[in-house]
Formats: sequence, C-alpha cells, structure tokens
Amino acid sequence: MTPMIEAKNVHKYFGKDHILKGINLTVQRGEVVVIIGPSGSGKSTFIRTLNRLEAHSEGTITIDDIELKDGANLDAIRKEVGMVFQSFNLFPHLSVLENITLAPTKVKGLSKGAAEKLAMDLLTRVGIPGHANKRPAELSGGQQQRVAIARALAMQPKVMLFDEPTSSLDPEMVNEVLSVMKELALSGMTMVVVTHEMGFAREVADRVVFFDHGQILEQGPADDFFSNPKEERTRVFLGQVIRH
Repeated sequence: MTPMIEAKNVHKYFGKDHILKGINLTVQRGEVVVIIGPSGSGKSTFIRTLNRLEAHSEGTITIDDIELKDGANLDAIRKEVGMVFQSFNLFPHLSVLENITLAPTKVKGLSKGAAEKLAMDLLTRVGIPGHANKRPAELSGGQQQRVAIARALAMQPKVMLFDEPTSSLDPEMVNEVLSVMKELALSGMTMVVVTHEMGFAREVADRVVFFDHGQILEQGPADDFFSNPKEERTRVFLGQVIRH
C-alpha cells in the first residue's frame, strides 16, 4: 500500500536562512507521527509545507499519490488535509455551527441541512454539542480548539495536521484537547502532530520524530524513542522537557 505522505529531500529557505535541510519522511495510512524538537528546529515550518501554507524550496511532497504543487493539485490536496493551529482561527462573527458548516457548504457543496447534521455529530464527538449557537468569544480556549478540530474534520479529510495545538492553552485546558486527539488517533486517522506534550507523544504516537537544526536527527517507535534514545542531543532534549 502506498504511503499517505511522502516527503523526499525537502528543503526550505527564507532568504539566506536554510530552515529545512533535506527532510525525508514517510507517513503510512493510519499512522500517528509526532514531531518534537526545540524551538527553531524547523518542525512547524515542515508541517506547514504539507498543505503548502509554506512552499518548499526543493524536493517533493506527495500526499495520497498527489504531488503537492500549485494549481489544481494544491486544491485537491487541501480538500484531503485538515489542519489545526496554535491559534484557533475561528470567525468571531459566526456561531460555532456556522464556523463548522461554512467550508462543507462552500467548498464541498453540502446542503445546509446535511452540513448542520455533520457539524452537530462532530460537536458531539468533541464533547461540546451544547455550544453550537454560541460565538467563539463565549467559549474557553479549550472549547475553541475543539471547535477548530471539528471544523477541520467537517471536510472529512484523510490526513489531520496539528501544529502545537495546545501551546496557547491554559494548563487545565490542555487535557480536554488532547483527549479529542487521542480519540481521533484511535479511530484510524492519519495524523502528523507537532507538540511539546511528551506524555501525549509517548501514549499515542506510532512514531516520534526529533527535529534539530532543520534536520531529522532521530526517529523511532514511541516506546523505544523515549526509553532508549540513540543520539546524545536527543537525550539532552528529553532530559530538559520531561519532568521527573
């Protein structure tokens, strides 16, 4: 079976700054890959190249057998790839229900009734069905992030990308978002997650990938990665971020 995501020799430059230095990464269908690493290591830049929010400078990225390029290919891939960001990016003037139904009706052509049923099913899945008619400002940060996840799922993507989805949340709100992501992983969704939540990575990831200075320094199954890291740089990083 062909991989869901295949990045080959991906480079990214911002002017003279060489941010990604030959990234090679394959993600199988249904696999949960968690990317970790220090700030500035290129992990968020890389995940943003997977739906062309950042155009890669060299190399190839293929998602579900479609090479990621500008034009028709880009539109096709973006219909299959959902993304959740650090900031929730909800439309403040729309209700929760309207935020979720906007793209399915405008992009996929769902009827209003079908889109609203889908939205309510997703709000139930993320645990906040009673908030459908509220505006984002009436919700906590954790609730807004769960709406953002529901909104991404409303496009029925084959891949979900998460770029540090809990980093802007108060500590007590982190677990409610991570629990939704765990359920999503258990359902078989292909996921690539950039996060600092090591407990989540250890529990949910099929594979952990460690970025440092724009390169993949080490990767492996979660249990092996955390219990027996091979690289000294990895050991130092884990020693700094894991609380004993």
